[in-house]
Amino acid sequence: MSNPKAAKLFFSSNLIDTQQTQDQLNNALKGMDDGELFLEYTLSEAFSFDDNRLKAANFDTSQGFGLRAVMGELTSYAHSTELSHAAIGRAAETVSAVNRGYKGQMMIAPSASDIALYTDDNPLLEHHFEDKVKLLETINSFARAQDNRVRQVSISLSGEWQAVAIIRAGSDPVFDIRPLVRLDVSVMVGEGDRQETGHSGRGGRASYGHWMAPENWQGQVREAIRQAVVNLEAIDAPAGEMDVVLGAGWPGILLHEAVGHGLEGDFNRKKTSAFSDRIGERVASPGVTVIDDGTLPDRRGSLNIDDEGTPTSRTVLIEDGILKGYIQDRLNARLMNMSPTGNGRRESFACQPLPRMTNTFMLGGTHEPEEIIKSVKKGIYATAFGGGQVDITSGKFVFSCTESYEIVDGKIGRPLKGATLIGTGPESMQRISMIGNDMQLDEGIGTCGKDGQGVPVGVGQPSLRIDGLTVGGTA
Repeated sequence: MSNPKAAKLFFSSNLIDTQQTQDQLNNALKGMDDGELFLEYTLSEAFSFDDNRLKAANFDTSQGFGLRAVMGELTSYAHSTELSHAAIGRAAETVSAVNRGYKGQMMIAPSASDIALYTDDNPLLEHHFEDKVKLLETINSFARAQDNRVRQVSISLSGEWQAVAIIRAGSDPVFDIRPLVRLDVSVMVGEGDRQETGHSGRGGRASYGHWMAPENWQGQVREAIRQAVVNLEAIDAPAGEMDVVLGAGWPGILLHEAVGHGLEGDFNRKKTSAFSDRIGERVASPGVTVIDDGTLPDRRGSLNIDDEGTPTSRTVLIEDGILKGYIQDRLNARLMNMSPTGNGRRESFACQPLPRMTNTFMLGGTHEPEEIIKSVKKGIYATAFGGGQVDITSGKFVFSCTESYEIVDGKIGRPLKGATLIGTGPESMQRISMIGNDMQLDEGIGTCGKDGQGVPVGVGQPSLRIDGLTVGGTA
């Protein structure tokens, strides 16, 4: 892990004695099927720059614990912002009450891991406050100098350093230190009365240094301006059923929402997913292989261990179009007689862990991206998405495109505005007719929401052709 000794020393020297806590937990979870104590200490900061000035600068600390006891399908959970043995004792009394009349056998603890996917350096301490403000001022000036149509520049910079400890009954504690950084640039351009925006965001589990390098943030600025100018020239999107080509990288957010959530263990255990009871069946076109991988170095969705202490893994969900498995936390894996996949995640100590995605992507195929475009007589080419809605049970989705183009006779034409993609995840996966050889991961900006919890994730895919997808337009 990212120096677990440092994390262990942090908790034992600053907050609690881990051995005493271990004894409390052993007593609290007697007779349970599963459970853990999740300890967290987080430092975070966020800067916002707008209207040629620093609008806000926030620095925050949070700490607390969550104690969970699991019996069958029942979960008892108590949490507190007070990191003390007295508070843990009170929580133990609360969660153990649910065990009255129930005799379980504790689930085997996760195997230990020594993987190290990211640094344990604290990005908040890497540069002075003045350096970060100066960076935002420099980005603002650079953006405004690139194009005289730039009317507004908004920039945000955020960093986080999180130390976690996960303690289980009868096994050694596990520790992790998790950095997270993100830089976003949004630009508004205008001609006459018309104004359009563009955005570029990047981030990951690393220090500020990479994103503060001029060659990186200047690329973000140019990308945001390019997207805004494209949208300035966009025409109303057509509507109807047509062939759609998705670009590589960030368009994988459609895969994440329309397919990924439906492959999470809790929905399939409860049989509320369109993919329930379909392992071994064809759910996508031949050539479609979908992976969830929490072991990619420095990626936003990666973790050395999940929030239950299980090492993350590379999980094949769909292979050559055949459903192979689900994304699992410990509770749902036990109830489904499957193995945990290292996907038990929570937003904070105040939340219970749920089966959640990490970095979810489709592997590349054999077609050149240009070949895919040339194969479409009339359709649209979508390279970026904004908001969307998905119904897990039916798999139906609606996504709005923030950058898209018409395809006419195998050539990319005019940019479009107001295009939405409408369909169902399982059906769309079976309408994929061409898979590009240009698989890319996103730039590190994804945040996934589920049951009111948000966690950082990654997405990715190659260029894809999907036949006969419904397009909602404004023309």
